[in-house]
Amino acid sequence: MRPPHMTRPGAAKPLAAAPLAAAPLVAALLGLGVILGLSTSPAHADLKLCNTTTSRVGVAIGYKDVEGWATEGWWNVASHTCETLLKGVLIARFYYIHAIDYDRGGEWAGGLYMCTDDKAFTIRDAKECVKRGYKRTGFFEVDTGEERDWTVRLTDPEGEAKSQ
Repeated sequence: MRPPHMTRPGAAKPLAAAPLAAAPLVAALLGLGVILGLSTSPAHADLKLCNTTTSRVGVAIGYKDVEGWATEGWWNVASHTCETLLKGVLIARFYYIHAIDYDRGGEWAGGLYMCTDDKAFTIRDAKECVKRGYKRTGFFEVDTGEERDWTVRLTDPEGEAKSQ
C-alpha cells in the first residue's frame, strides 16, 4: 500500500491578554471573530489519524518520550472517521504508525521496527521484541515538523474503486 497522506490543520490561535485600555478594540475583534465564525478558544493539540479508506483499520503508534521508546495499540478506526491517538501538545517531532486493513488485507508499514501485540497494548522499549514475547512490526515515520497538532490520513490505493 502507498504511504498515507499527512496534513497539518490550520488552527485559530488564542488572543493574547490585552491591557484594559484596549478593551474596546478587543471587544470589536471578538465580535468580528463571531461574525466570521472564528474561535477564540485555545486550539486543540493532538495527534489524530483519519481513515479515509473504505475499510476498517487497526492502528498502532510508536514514539519516544522522557521514559524512552513506547508503542501503543490498537485503535480500531471505522471507514471515513478520525480518531485521536494522543491527546495534548505533541512532545516529539517524530511519531511512528503501523496500520492494518481489516477488510481487504494489507498494511501501512515502514522500516522502523518496534514491538506490538495481538491485543490492546502499551509496550516500553523497542528492543528484543520477539525474545520478550511480542511481535516485531515495521512502522512508518511521521515528521510533524515540531508542530503542536498533527493529523495523519490513511487513503485507499490509487485506482481502486471508492465504494464496494
